[in-house]
Formats: sequence, structure tokens, C-alpha cells
Amino acid sequence: MYAAFRSVGAYVPQKVLTNQDLEKMVDTSDEWITKRTGIKTRHIAAHDESTSDLGFKAALVAIERSGIAKEQIDMIVCATISPDYLCMPSTACMIAKRLDIANIPAFDISAACSGFIYALATAKSFIESGMAKNILIIGAEKLSAIVDWQDRTTCILFGDGAGAAVISATENREEAITDVHIAADGKYYDYLITPGCGTNKPCSQIALEERACFIKMKGNETFKVAVKTLTNDVRDILEKNSIDASSITHFIPHQANYRILTAVASALGLSSEQVVMTVAKYGNTSSASIPMAMNDIYEEGKLKRGDMMLLDAFGGGFTWGSALVPFAGN
Repeated sequence: MYAAFRSVGAYVPQKVLTNQDLEKMVDTSDEWITKRTGIKTRHIAAHDESTSDLGFKAALVAIERSGIAKEQIDMIVCATISPDYLCMPSTACMIAKRLDIANIPAFDISAACSGFIYALATAKSFIESGMAKNILIIGAEKLSAIVDWQDRTTCILFGDGAGAAVISATENREEAITDVHIAADGKYYDYLITPGCGTNKPCSQIALEERACFIKMKGNETFKVAVKTLTNDVRDILEKNSIDASSITHFIPHQANYRILTAVASALGLSSEQVVMTVAKYGNTSSASIPMAMNDIYEEGKLKRGDMMLLDAFGGGFTWGSALVPFAGN
């Protein structure tokens, strides 16, 4: 039994925050943001819109496109670093509640920007072991809730949104997910971190005054490690599976920064036609960025059944992952 990538869906909040809007909030400029990140706009969830709300709406689209009934879903895995609740219940449980699906496993994965690939690896393993047949995987983030809007180095980067996919069992080898790599190295933990309000630094007046509950990042250091790690990981998965970069239809990397994307694509010899970029309009949406980008090319009619997708992500932890995935949808 193999695992097939059967469908994709996404949801983006209505509110758009432009670089010009940010100029009125912090000491920055459209030129500065565009030159260093490639980001022009990002979407921001409404005050009463939670991460599970975003994930639920993306999930509805993915399930509808999969051609299966929601009752056939036998597992839900949600990747997020901005859960509805700090400890429990999981965002996956909240999405299951909204979908009115009960008595199946539902749990979250915390792997930051690599979360969707971690979820994909989990789904592939469960299906190939025979423990599940149809798994809903979701990357959903309301990063606007954990961004320090007084910190001009980070608040310009992040946006909100969700993407989802249905991974299903198949006996057709041609539909099968070819390979998934995931890895991590905790020695870089403080390069990209939310330092407060966990057990290491519990919520307190001091933690709040230090704004420790918000994302902190060492940008230059993260950039250097990300480019090197992503490039090496993609080379490894291509070599292991005897696939040449030229045979990749769509390279869909995590949409963090235009400079990172172009550096990795150039190092791998990928053409601009192969590289999917949505960072300009969505910013960095962490675990949601890969399925959101995939959904864009699907809705544009560019993603066809049988197309080979190369996914690649790098995030806090540090975590990273890559995947070779033929699209098995319609």
C-alpha cells in the first residue's frame, strides 16, 4: 500500500496588510522590506478568527476536491506554531470538532515552518503501515497573534493563512509519494524562538514586559544556515531517488524570503519556470506556506495530475524537510 497526495486546498483571511500600512506602524519602508525580503503584502486574520477557523476552511476545500466524504477521514494532523490554545486542546481537535468528525486520532505537530512536511511524513508512514487510509493534513497559522508589532525586524515578515491536503492509500505505484526527508538540529534553537510563556520562562508580568511571548529571530544567522541546509537536503533527496532537477515540474519551497528562495534555486540549477513563489503576496505563513503556494498553482491550472513536486522547508528548531511528491489529484 502506498500514500498518494490526493488534493490540496487553502484559505486566506480577507484583510490585507501592505508595506505602506507598515510604514505607518513602525520605522520601515516599502523599499527596505521589498529589497530584503521580496514581501509586498500579507493577509491578517480578523480578531475573532482563530487558527482552527483558518484550518477548518482550508480543510473543507481539500476534502471536497479529494472526492471522498469527510466520514472517510480517519486521522487529522495539524502543523502549527500558533495554536488556538497554549497547551490543550490541540488545534487538530478543534478542526475535527468544526468538521463534525469524532472518534479518530487528531493531533498537532510543532515543527515551525517545516511543519507541513513533517505532517506529510507522518501521514505517509501511517498509510504505508496500514493504520490509516485517508489522512487530512493541515498547515495553519495566525502568526499575527505572536508577532511583536513593535519589532520592525520581524513584524514585516509574517502573515496568516492555512493550507490543507488529503493523503490517501493507493495500490497504484505511479501515484505514490516518492520520498520524504525530515530532520532537526536543536543547537540553533535560539536563532528563531518564542522565548517566553512556556515552562522554561512561564508567563509572568516580567515575561510580558519583556515581550517574550512574541517571535524573536536572528535574521542574518538564520539566513546563512537556511540556504546551506535547504540546498544540501534537496540535493540529497534528488540523488537518493536518482531524479534530476530538470525533471521537477514544480519546486515549492517554504515561502520565507525571496533571497533565500532564489539562492537555493540557483544552487540547484532550477529555472524560474520551475520555482513557485508566493512570498510577495502572503509573506511568511510558516507551516501554511507550502500548501498555500501549491493551492495557488492548482487554482491557476498549472498543477496537473502526474506533475512531480519538490517540496522544501526550513524552520525554527531548527527543523527542515524535503519531499518528492507526484500530484495524484484531478
